[in-house]
Amino acid sequence: MGEPARVDLSAYGFHWWIFNNDLDQYIQAGVLNGKVVTAYGIGPKVNVEPFKIGQPIEEIFSMNVIEPDVTFEYNGSSYKFELSEQDMNTRPVIKMGDYFVQLYIDRFTGSVSSIRFMDKETIVKQRPYEMVYRGTLIEPPVLSDGDWVRIEAGLKKQILDITNALRLRHELEVLEWDEKTAEVAYAHSKDMAEEDYFSHESEKYGDLSERLKTADVVYQVAGENIAANYTDAPAVVEGWLNSESHREALLNEEFSHLGVGVYRKHYTQNFISMWEQ
Repeated sequence: MGEPARVDLSAYGFHWWIFNNDLDQYIQAGVLNGKVVTAYGIGPKVNVEPFKIGQPIEEIFSMNVIEPDVTFEYNGSSYKFELSEQDMNTRPVIKMGDYFVQLYIDRFTGSVSSIRFMDKETIVKQRPYEMVYRGTLIEPPVLSDGDWVRIEAGLKKQILDITNALRLRHELEVLEWDEKTAEVAYAHSKDMAEEDYFSHESEKYGDLSERLKTADVVYQVAGENIAANYTDAPAVVEGWLNSESHREALLNEEFSHLGVGVYRKHYTQNFISMWEQ
C-alpha cells in the first residue's frame, strides 16, 4: 500500500492509517502497537476476499452461516453479541477464526457496500451490537479534550472520503471541501451535544438556511444530514446510505461542496451547491 496519506487518531486507542489516493480502493487500517487490529474498505477495487464489494446479499447468506447471536472468549472472559433483525439485514457479522467480518449492506441495492475486519479486542471496545458478557469488560481509552479535537479532525475527513467513494460508485461528481460550511456543521453538532437535542433546527441558531446565512455562505441549494452515537465515520456514512432521505442528500447530483462537523459522537454533513461564477 505504501505510505498512508495521513494518520488519524481513533476513539478506540488505535490510529487509522488512511489510504485515499484512489477512492476506488479506499482503505482505513487501524494500527495499535505496530499491529493492524481493524481494517475498513470501500470501492470496487478493494480486495476483501473471500467477499467482494457489490456482492449480492443472497450470495453471502447462501455461502456463509450468519447467526443473530455471536459468542466468543477472549483472555478468560466470554462475550455474546445479539444482532437485531435490522442488524442482520444491514450489517451482519461473521466470525472467521480469531477475527470478525462486518458486512455493510446497501439495502436499496441488496449488495455489499463496504467491509470491516476486526480482532476480538477491537469489536468489544466498539460494541457495535447489543452485548452481554461474563468476566472483564474491555473499555476504550479515557480521552482528553485534546484527544477529541484530533479524533474529530480525522472523522470529518474520513466522512468526506467515504461520501465521495459512494458518489463515484453511483457515477456522480465528487464533492469539494468547503471550510466555511464545515464550521457551520461543526457548530450544529456541538450545539446538539451541549443542549441535548437531535434536530435539524436549533432553538438558538435556527434551521440550515439561517445558519448558513449567518456564516455568509453563498449557495444555490443546500442539504443536511445529522446523526448521533455511531462508533465512527464508516458506521455513520453507511447508516446515512440506508436511510432514504439521508441517501438522497449523499447522492444528490446538484451538490458540489461538502462541510462536515463532528463533536464527540454527534455528526453533521452540510451539502451545498455553489453559485457558478
